[in-house]
Amino acid sequence: MPASEPTVLATSGGHRTGTRTTIEFDALVHHAVELSGVHGRRPRVMYVGTAIGDAEYVTARMAEAARVAGFDLTPLQLFPMPNLDDVEGTVLEQDVVWVMGGSVANLLAVWRVHGVDAVMRRAWEAGVVLSGVSAGSICWFRGGTTDSFGRELRPVTDALGLLPYGNGVHYDVDPGRRPLVHRLVADGTLPTTHCTDDGVGLHYKGTTLVEALTERRGKAAYIVTRDGDRAVEERVEPRLL
Repeated sequence: MPASEPTVLATSGGHRTGTRTTIEFDALVHHAVELSGVHGRRPRVMYVGTAIGDAEYVTARMAEAARVAGFDLTPLQLFPMPNLDDVEGTVLEQDVVWVMGGSVANLLAVWRVHGVDAVMRRAWEAGVVLSGVSAGSICWFRGGTTDSFGRELRPVTDALGLLPYGNGVHYDVDPGRRPLVHRLVADGTLPTTHCTDDGVGLHYKGTTLVEALTERRGKAAYIVTRDGDRAVEERVEPRLL
């Protein structure tokens, strides 16, 4: 059952240390499932680990997290070749696509080689909830800040652009993120940019930001806009899940 309109939940969270497993899905992943509107059956969630090279141990941990949560998990793997005969058909059957963090630059390059960028756009238009953390958040926007190229943070400006904003992840835990976002917005490299502290997610219907949400108290989201040759930051208080 697809969402009623194109939906993205872009986050800097979604995972926590498990009690019986290494990783459990936190409130933001469960909220992505709620946004899909699925009921009467087990939710179908696709896990996409392209940004970390489809590391098998992470896929196994996600499968365990899904088992604990009561989800049916399908991994999409592109290394060393796609693991699905019909990538588009399988993506369109999902309720939620959850994209793992890692290298957003590598993710975008590999998706484009395999046409996954176009598949994700069609899934978004069809009402599959697109979600993820870090690189799995930035990918849905026009760009953001990334350590894909090395320890020094740099901009990425060629993401999928489903959402016409920049995206700043890990805004409170990586001290280089905030000043770089401000500089990139001030000089026009990035458009208005939506940022999340760790544990915070942003819910979009179509291209409209509907709500900020959080798994952790004391966290926030931020909107950074350009005013002349400077950046202006507005704090957005999220709803605690």
